[in-house]
Amino acid sequence: MSMPVTDPTEPERDTDAVPATDPTPAPPDAPLARGCSALANLATVIAGGALLGLVAVQGWQVVARYVLNDSPSWTEPVTLLLLATAMSLGAAAGVHTRRHFGFYLLAQALRPGLRRSLEAVNCLVIAIIGAVLAGWGAVLLVDGVGIASAGAPLPQSIGYLPLSIGGALMVLFATEQLLQVASAHRAGTH
Repeated sequence: MSMPVTDPTEPERDTDAVPATDPTPAPPDAPLARGCSALANLATVIAGGALLGLVAVQGWQVVARYVLNDSPSWTEPVTLLLLATAMSLGAAAGVHTRRHFGFYLLAQALRPGLRRSLEAVNCLVIAIIGAVLAGWGAVLLVDGVGIASAGAPLPQSIGYLPLSIGGALMVLFATEQLLQVASAHRAGTH
């Protein structure tokens, strides 16, 4: 059995330390964590369904336009709604799994104490961005609810609904992660 060769010019690394930017969420031991995991799973399923729906609608658009020579007008607003749904809910689920919106490369270069602080700042930045998306998305949704969409029996502003929901989920998931960071800090771990 051979011993690993180490470079004497390279600084020693703590191989037992768990990085603060571990992309896996905490185990679902608390009701909030279980609820957030369930919401993230639902958001992922809905986002995946929206992508499948988008493919179906666009496929119908191509067949109707080029085969039947009768292009439906409803496909564009429905496609935009499905695209907004897939993007917004997919981004929110990515926040929950810590695979979206992060300073991961910077965190790896920092000491553990600074890493924890950066993780807390990361959670706050995500929560602020999510709040802005949720708030302004709701304002824009309400503003255009009375205007009919061209080609589909939908409000013109319906595409802002998934943006608002995704932003609210980002706030919830970032808040849960901030509570995890604070708990780990109090326990002296991470």
